[in-house]
Amino acid sequence: MTHQTDIPATSEGPLKGIVILDLTRVVAGPYCAMLLADMGATVIKIEHPLDPDLTREFPPLQDQDGAAISGFFAQYNRNKMAVSLDLKKAEGRETFLQMVARAHIVIENFRPGTLDKLGLGYGVLAETNPAIVLTCISGFGQTGPNSPRPAFDSSAQATGGLWSMNGTVEEPMRVGTVLGDLSAALYGAIGTLGALRQAEKTGIGQCVDISQQDSIISLTENALVTYTASGKVTVPEGNGHPFVKPYGRYACKDGYVFFGAYTDKFWREACIVFGDEHLLDDPEINTMARRFDPDVYERRVKPLVEQWCGRHTKAELEKMTGARFPLSPIKSIDEVVADPHVRLRDMVIPVQYRGVDFQVFGNPVKLSGGTREKNAMAPELGEHNERIYRDWLGKDDEEFEFLKKNGVI
Repeated sequence: MTHQTDIPATSEGPLKGIVILDLTRVVAGPYCAMLLADMGATVIKIEHPLDPDLTREFPPLQDQDGAAISGFFAQYNRNKMAVSLDLKKAEGRETFLQMVARAHIVIENFRPGTLDKLGLGYGVLAETNPAIVLTCISGFGQTGPNSPRPAFDSSAQATGGLWSMNGTVEEPMRVGTVLGDLSAALYGAIGTLGALRQAEKTGIGQCVDISQQDSIISLTENALVTYTASGKVTVPEGNGHPFVKPYGRYACKDGYVFFGAYTDKFWREACIVFGDEHLLDDPEINTMARRFDPDVYERRVKPLVEQWCGRHTKAELEKMTGARFPLSPIKSIDEVVADPHVRLRDMVIPVQYRGVDFQVFGNPVKLSGGTREKNAMAPELGEHNERIYRDWLGKDDEEFEFLKKNGVI
């Protein structure tokens, strides 16, 4: 498989030389493409010249010379180039296919059927470049009766079962982040890399179909197999666990911690740390199976753990327990940002967008050869039009000016 990828080198990393055309908006698609950009791929974000990615206006916003600059956009679009292009115009479609001929991957998160209506479905892309990988991220996938339905993250949490399992029995709750978007992005990146490897070996690409609903279903742990095997429907457990005990949220002097010393090994360590070694021989709670018993837990174990935690602060508990058994402070986001461990692992990094420096989350994929998210930049709308259309595609002055004059770019 050969491509002309003579965009001036902008990156290093395992995906250096891979060109990705990013047609996506909001979170799921942009995050998928960003993960690959962090690993060295050249990602070209393609936006309609009059209707760009709406997250360019999403909060948090910082003022820069009277303009409101979005940290949200910066976080999900770092390390990308950007061009403007109207795919509804014939010249726009022609230009896009010229880009497809030189690219390796296209990522889109339109509603299924949109690319076909534009005359740019997978069949057309594959005719232009048989090795192209098309990754499609949508609410319900490219097939099935619900495929055409519009969807947001909450649609996936609702229809994938997660919403019904989270919160309390009295009030099921949506998970407090866009987990449907984020998980679809992660699966999208995995599927894209798998398809790319196959294309590199065979010269034949394929369509990667990622559904937010599917992604959420895969995150419901044992709920699905529990139902199919036993008929039991998983319900919200609040801050506890359906059978593992003690394992949940417990109050301390200045907030809450997660306490998870449920195995016999960890329980022994907890009893020693809190000065209650005599409990190791207590016949009612001296084995994991006995502590799992709901009555025993409520009557003996829960009050004991509440007493242990209630005497100390989060910091004291974290220091006392160390690596002896699982105990973690339940941290607010300001505490997460200040965590020296998080900082050491580059999970809070600077990204610049339109002259504003934002602190955003880093890339959780840590490669010994490094990734390139630190000190990255996010592009302005159409920032790289000349570099892509003139330098890469080779359009002359007359054609480039025609595209500008006629609103194609």
